[in-house]
Amino acid sequence: MSHLEHVNMTVADVGKTAAWLCDVFDWKIRWQGDSLAGGYTAHVGNDQDYVAIYALKPANPKVDNNYTTVGGLNHIGVVVDDLDRVEDKVKSHGFETYSHADYEPGRRFYFRDSDGIEFEVVAYD
Repeated sequence: MSHLEHVNMTVADVGKTAAWLCDVFDWKIRWQGDSLAGGYTAHVGNDQDYVAIYALKPANPKVDNNYTTVGGLNHIGVVVDDLDRVEDKVKSHGFETYSHADYEPGRRFYFRDSDGIEFEVVAYD
């Protein structure tokens, strides 16, 4: 048996991203500190898995579309118990939700954060 432990992504502001991830998904900061090339990293998630967020100052701006770039990150999917509650939290952080769908076996929506990273949020019936 295997499972995905974490994903690692570069963001503009580790503190800002960690704060909204903790609020929206009821996660915690598992670890944070100095990291690769003078950057700063936080591991945000639960006891089983997490998102590693990394920032280097100054960061290089994003210039490509991940869906057309080999090796690009298309989106991060997060399963939640209460889709409507989480969508309200996402909106409270100023993120616009889109691509709502009901499908067997659940419901979903998408949003992009302030760094342009796309998230899919899904609740299974």
